[in-house]
Amino acid sequence: MFSSNATQVSTAANYIEDVFRTWLYTGNSGTQTITNGIDLATKGGLVWTKNRGISSNHNLIDTVRGISAGVIRSNLTNAQTGAPDDITAFNSNGYSLGYITGNLNDSPQNYASWTFAKQPKFFDVVTYTGTGANRTIAHNLGAVPGCIIVKRTDTTGAWQVYHRSLANTQYMVLNTTAAVATGATRWNSTTPTDTVFSVGTDATVNASGGTYVAYIFAHDSGGFGLTGSDNVISCGSYVGNGSTTGPVVTLGYEPQWVLVKRITDGIEDWELYDNMRGIVPAGADRILYPNQSIAEQSATRIQISATGFSPDGTAGSVNASGKTYIYIAIRRGPMKVPTTGTSVFSPIAATASTNTDRTTNFPIDLQILCQRDKANYTDTWAVDRLRGVSTTTTASGRYLITNSTNAEQTANAITLNFGSTGFQDPFIFDTLPMVWWNFRRAPGFFDEVCWTGDGTTNQRISHNLGAVPELIITKGRSLGSVWYTYSSSLTSPQYSYLQLSTTSAQATNGDMLWGTSVPTSTDFGLNSTGGGTGLSGVTMVGYLFASCPGVSKVGSYTGNGTTQTINCGFAGGARFVLIKRTDSTGDWYVWDSARGIIPANDPYLLLNSTAAEVTSTDYVDTTSVGFEITSTAPAAINANGGTFIFLAIA
Repeated sequence: MFSSNATQVSTAANYIEDVFRTWLYTGNSGTQTITNGIDLATKGGLVWTKNRGISSNHNLIDTVRGISAGVIRSNLTNAQTGAPDDITAFNSNGYSLGYITGNLNDSPQNYASWTFAKQPKFFDVVTYTGTGANRTIAHNLGAVPGCIIVKRTDTTGAWQVYHRSLANTQYMVLNTTAAVATGATRWNSTTPTDTVFSVGTDATVNASGGTYVAYIFAHDSGGFGLTGSDNVISCGSYVGNGSTTGPVVTLGYEPQWVLVKRITDGIEDWELYDNMRGIVPAGADRILYPNQSIAEQSATRIQISATGFSPDGTAGSVNASGKTYIYIAIRRGPMKVPTTGTSVFSPIAATASTNTDRTTNFPIDLQILCQRDKANYTDTWAVDRLRGVSTTTTASGRYLITNSTNAEQTANAITLNFGSTGFQDPFIFDTLPMVWWNFRRAPGFFDEVCWTGDGTTNQRISHNLGAVPELIITKGRSLGSVWYTYSSSLTSPQYSYLQLSTTSAQATNGDMLWGTSVPTSTDFGLNSTGGGTGLSGVTMVGYLFASCPGVSKVGSYTGNGTTQTINCGFAGGARFVLIKRTDSTGDWYVWDSARGIIPANDPYLLLNSTAAEVTSTDYVDTTSVGFEITSTAPAAINANGGTFIFLAIA
């Protein structure tokens, strides 16, 4: 007999954020609810959890075997163990945790969990009872599986892995470092189809009377996105080259979760990465090992891009010369275009208090922060998940300074514990008045890319903004450099730029600073000439913004010296306004609703300056459709005939 979830899920187009989520949380030795947005009650699926900070088992619990059947552990061969207080309920938006010492909810341990919903063309869970004879097992993946992981649950048994990059007579073992092995009795020398997979007579997959669970992953099967044609999961292979520039694995999307295993020999672990814990370009990635119980490790391993990933440098575990590796990769979300500003932007103004949790209700991708009165710290910092942030109370992160041309630096305590719904105050800001501007990457609104300059006059950088960027802010990371800023509103924008860290007016480069063609919805250009945006060997970061209906507006206006309304197409007014004069010198002004955008009191800060917040001014007010420049605004904001650019967020 075989079993799947009794509920047949729809094959209509979906989005990766509806069916997969990495969730970081801290145990409380009690009960808590993980609200990750995944409908396990209806769809069913798998929750895979690991304590990051100490040696502990990987715990896998799925809806098909059920809560009472309990846990299986990818680093052990043990039978399933009933643990009804680990997960107490599968919910329509996540799951609930109980408490069993040493499992999923110890205080104050840091955990990572990965939730896979059952969804055609993404993932399925099947249970069956073995017969001891060659047979097929039905599934509801709706696509030819790219990878199948099978575990015997009634007694001990190694985790057997089928992968499309192997022959149908070959298999891997998830709970060991073993190399690829040959055994026709695993998959009966038969390639899976879009309705069934085959098992042979080996006891690890089909002993008579044995019980089994199979986790089934799709490969490049479409089914997602607005048109239903986007891929969200890929199962493939590559051959390492042992060089400082590893082979490029092209997925057609930026991954958020990658599982890698060297198959040529049995000396390397399975390695698991995700972007919530950290996959950091030219930096230390956070690694967990499905075949080991050891705590999370940190090492330079892989780099991700807008279109795939690349093994990083000469690390033998993922890029040994001539060695073959298999992988499963899952697309980064969200894929949906946002419809509300609160889902992608959160301003917070507060007096910092050590270890206080600040809630944004979304994972932060970019945070810009500063002390408002500048009495202790005069800089404004930019930290972001892609370059590396603290995801615990101790890990360090990288920062850039918006009012400086300095290279990227590392600190332990600018912001701590970037999690799934917010962050935590560090001790260095305790009792200080702070403001944090928090942004989430989302199609049509904001994206971020990192790259290394190649020294050419038209290096093209792929992005996933899903719209033509109207504002691009770039900065060299590995050396001191100008914050080159592109605006589609500038005169001859291909040749022109602004500098975020200065008051300078629009400047023009004799060469095409932004490549030989304007930015598109998939890429933008660079030019290395004259110390530009694509210097050879220099690591860079770019922040891309676009106008998203009802959410954000990137635009320009001409000053008139008196009151004027800037219509952004919003329904409830602007919560964030950034303004820069372009035809003459002028600061980069920032207002936000957390500090107040109200008549007679509009505090502002300057991204390019160490100056303290200025209060008791009435330069900008909010209106239902956007914001208003008042008649009292100075020339830097509303000079008659002056030209200005702005970014506003609803």
